[in-house]
Order: sequence, then structure tokens, then C-alpha cells
Amino acid sequence: MDFGAVLQTNPPASRTVHLAKLAEQYGFSHVWTFDSHLLWQEPYVIYSAILAATHRVTVGPFVTNPATRDWTVTASVFATLNEMYGNRTICGIGRGDSAVRVTNGKPTTLKELRESIHVIRELANSRPVDYHGATLQFPWSEGSELEVWVAAYGPLALRLTGEVGDGFILQLADLDIAKWMIETVRTAADDAGRDPYSVKFCVAAPMYVGDDRAHMRDQCRWFGGMVGNHVADIVAKHGSDGAVPAALTDYIAGREGYDYNSHGKAGNDHVDFVPDEIVDRFCVLGTAAEHIEKLEALRELGVDQFAGYLQHDNKEETLRVYGETIIPAIKGAKRAKA
Repeated sequence: MDFGAVLQTNPPASRTVHLAKLAEQYGFSHVWTFDSHLLWQEPYVIYSAILAATHRVTVGPFVTNPATRDWTVTASVFATLNEMYGNRTICGIGRGDSAVRVTNGKPTTLKELRESIHVIRELANSRPVDYHGATLQFPWSEGSELEVWVAAYGPLALRLTGEVGDGFILQLADLDIAKWMIETVRTAADDAGRDPYSVKFCVAAPMYVGDDRAHMRDQCRWFGGMVGNHVADIVAKHGSDGAVPAALTDYIAGREGYDYNSHGKAGNDHVDFVPDEIVDRFCVLGTAAEHIEKLEALRELGVDQFAGYLQHDNKEETLRVYGETIIPAIKGAKRAKA
């Protein structure tokens, strides 16, 4: 199992670069950031600084969308970073949440998402692509490599992920929901004639190492509110008695609106509807031993990467415990002599 750290690009940018360097030092393979250009600083600028200051980590958005950025510009950024730093980028993409809603826009259609994935991936892999009636290609790009991982919750988006995604991003760590979604994506991949095990699976959730459970819950309750935005869209489209597990839909019954000014922030003042049980199920909280137990269970389900959100007051310590205890335990000790 690989490990990613999910950061917000809050100022100063040097702080984001510092945390990315720590993540690499502690054995994380990926550094992801939010991509919401009004709420936080521009991530693609900061990726260049992270890549220049590190040696191994792969960086990318968690997640971008097809609405707020021209697809060819997005592809050009990745291809340029790859030329500069040696194919150390990855693209997480979804229909759009905070980046589009803050500007009074709305998420794109699945058709647009599918088309954008194709255009971005082809161009960023130094290949030509048909776009708006013309065949386009970066004449300066050679050997660029980019995987596109799709963030999804609803049945139709999960099907699209299995059909076209290089990877699947699930933003919650509930074991039952993860099992259902992984099976759904694999079935869709198989139905599309793809190897269902060729799609990589990433579970993302707040990771907080500590023993004060009440405090950890309060620091991470925002996550249930963020997930609730996507769940509300699913319920509006499919109803609460559709194909989506009740464990995902039931808790939003008490949801009353959402303030994007507090999006992804610890101490969010409008997520009281999220019960403790959901925080515990959706996040990875507790002692190192509790983290290891849940991560091993996720790995058994077929999860290839755990990406931990660090939007709380214990960032450095959580990275340290992961690097010194949790990651080595999951990867297994190696012996110099058998």
C-alpha cells in the first residue's frame, strides 16, 4: 500500500512545501492538494516548488474539475511539470465541488467529465487528441506520463470510473462503503472489457494520531460535511432508497445547507449534523495500533493507496508517527539476513 498526504494550499505557500518535504522524508509516496482557486492559493504554482524541493514524491490535485480550467491548459501544466521534474505528477479529477459552487456554477455532466479525462490524458501523455474539430498535440512534449484518477460516489460516476479511470478516489474510509464501491468500479471495468484489477484504488480520509477521541472527532467532523455535499447530490438524483448504501445516505437527513467559507476546515461551525459514528467510520483516528488495524482492513479490500487529509492541529506529529510506526508496519519489516 502507498501513502499520500492531502494538503490545503493555505498561505504561506512555504508551509505547504514544508509539509510536502516532511511527507517525503517520512515515506509518503504522494502529495495531493485541494484545487479550489478562490478558497486557497493556486496549487499548480506550488507543485513546481514542491517538486523542486523533493526527490521522489508524486504531486497532483485532489481533485481538479473540467469546469474551472480549460482541459488543454490543464494538460499543458502536467506535461510541463513532467518535463521539468521527471514524470512525478498525477491528476485527480471529479465533476467539481467547491471550485465551481463558490462561483455560483455547478458540477459538470458525466459526459463532460469523460471527455475531459480523455483530452487531458492524451495530451499529457505526449499523444495527439481530437478536440473541437481539430487534432491537437504538444509539439514540445515527449515522453510525458500522466495517470488520471477519478473521484466518484454515485452509481453512474462509479461506472464511468471503471470504464475510463486509471484510478478511483474514494473520499471516505468506511469499510462497508469502500467494499461496495470497489466492487462496483471493478464490475464496470470488467463490463467495459478492461482488467478490473488494472484500476488503482485510493481511499482518502482525515488521519489523526492521538488518544483524545473527542478532540480528534471535533477536528475532523468537517469531513462528514464535505462528503455530505456529494451525498446530497446523489440523493437528489437517485433518491435515498436507490443503489447507494444507506450507511452513506442516512446521516445527511439533518443537513441544512453548507457554507463553503468553512470548507475543509477544522472547527467548521455547521457540521453538527454529522454524528460521532460517521466521523469514526469515515476517518482514520486513534492510536497508531488503531490506524494500522483499519489500514490493513482497507488493504484487504484491495486499496492501493491511503491518502490522509491533514486539515487539523496535529499535522507534523501525525506525519512523524506514520513515518516511524504506521507505514513500516503496513509495508512489513525487511531483514538484512534471513
